[in-house]
Amino acid sequence: MKATSDILPANLNNKQICDEIIRKCSPSRRLESRELAKILIQPHIRELLRAHDEIGQIYDHMYKSGKESSNKLQILASHKNCYLFPSEVLSNKMPIEATRVVGLRRVENKPLGFTVEINSQNFLSVARILSGGIIDKQGLLNTGDVILEINGVPVSTPEALQAEVSRSKGDLTLKIAPYVHDESAEKSIVNYHSLDHPGKKLTCFMRALFDYNPFEDSLLPCKDIGLAFNSGDILQILSVKDPNWWQAKNFNDQMERIGLIPSQELEERRKAFVVPEADFAHKIGICGTRVSKRKKITMYKSKANCEFDKADLLLYEEVTRMPPFRRKTLVLIGVPGVGRRTLKNRLINSDPERFGTVIPHTTRPKRPLEENGVSYYFTNREKMEEQIKRNEFLEYGSYNGHLYGLHLNSVNEVIESGRMCILDCAPSTLKFLHNSQQLMPFVIFIGATGMEQLKQVYSERRATGSVKSLSFDRQSSIRYSSRRARTLESLASLYEEDDLIATVEESSFYQRRYGKYFDMVIVNNDFDSTFQQVVKVLDEMSHEEQWVPVNWIY
Repeated sequence: MKATSDILPANLNNKQICDEIIRKCSPSRRLESRELAKILIQPHIRELLRAHDEIGQIYDHMYKSGKESSNKLQILASHKNCYLFPSEVLSNKMPIEATRVVGLRRVENKPLGFTVEINSQNFLSVARILSGGIIDKQGLLNTGDVILEINGVPVSTPEALQAEVSRSKGDLTLKIAPYVHDESAEKSIVNYHSLDHPGKKLTCFMRALFDYNPFEDSLLPCKDIGLAFNSGDILQILSVKDPNWWQAKNFNDQMERIGLIPSQELEERRKAFVVPEADFAHKIGICGTRVSKRKKITMYKSKANCEFDKADLLLYEEVTRMPPFRRKTLVLIGVPGVGRRTLKNRLINSDPERFGTVIPHTTRPKRPLEENGVSYYFTNREKMEEQIKRNEFLEYGSYNGHLYGLHLNSVNEVIESGRMCILDCAPSTLKFLHNSQQLMPFVIFIGATGMEQLKQVYSERRATGSVKSLSFDRQSSIRYSSRRARTLESLASLYEEDDLIATVEESSFYQRRYGKYFDMVIVNNDFDSTFQQVVKVLDEMSHEEQWVPVNWIY
């Protein structure tokens, strides 16, 4: 047994010495001195020195009084190496003395807001805490904390934890121990969190460009904390620490529920293995029509559009909320025959001081009685080709050997006159328009109606003579009941049916391919109703806040 004098402290005023060192080193210019002061000012260091001094004073008093009574301190001093815990406790990586009990107050019909995992030391630990959830608001758990017991029942697997949480209908009591990192893991965690400072509130809003159902996602660690959303919803991103799962809440959801959504990187990896034209899982046309094979029409080949094509996979778009303002251009998109040009002309005629359109450029010769700048701007082919190379045209194409196109200067002239420029252009220009800070478009997609409605429209046009009829006149046949007459009538009906199907399929294709650029989708079942809807939406934008791409502002 060691004598008491062998374990007497060398100094009993360490706390005062520590305070003096902190006072002198804190204002020092040397980095090492300031670092030493920062270490000594920590609460656990100061309490350790205080405990050392108090215990040392007890031993000093015992030595000076000469008492030989066997008390707790003498028993501890008799242990080998004077350890306070036995060897089996010290060999455990879990710091038993730091274990704490946490009480969690549950809210009915709301998840706790955290997920668990088995860490590298085979402990059940907290994997993530959802921002704004119950756990996050109470602030009693941290990422990496080890869960030992719940309501007095030991748990070591996520399944056991989930079973106990489900069994308990009231508040929960958790026995928690901090996670002890190894050196390599701690280094990587420090490097990772240096990119995301604690306490810094992330205020980022994204517009979702695809539909997501967490219960259909096989990669989601927990279906119940997944956040469902539809294409066009505004998502507030709260945390991006996890490279695969972001924490977000749906801005359109009044309940303001916080959940996990797939990150841009994760969803890109999933989409990269699916051909865009073959991905019908999240893409449903207006009439539910599936496009089988299509001819590739390369009519517009502007240099800017080709650059945007390199990054065609858009999943989230960062947006910001703007005060009410008027958009500079109104873009009408749709297949031929859905009423785009009719709607454009009616808008301009209804309010010529508010709406205007662009006069196209062409290289065809001017016809008699035509004036330059009325229906077309006439130019020569060399000049127009040179302007096309300089990307001065919004779109261009060739017809009967002549070039036609919409010049960007013509669009800017309408905007500078204080009017909204109405564009009836091809969908391939949407990428350029969407990323243009000068044009700031509002895009309306006019979808094709169903088969029966299209048949009625075609019948009305045939009756008024506005479209060439495909029907066969029986009375004009030499023999009314001849086989040839019946065959020609069947062929005319077949061509008309194929034309209707092609219109519906092309409209469905436009919606799937370019739907991420649409601000509004209208099915033109009734032209008067469509016109009123468009006017109403444009009026609302003048006095309501709008979500716009951030590149329009910054």
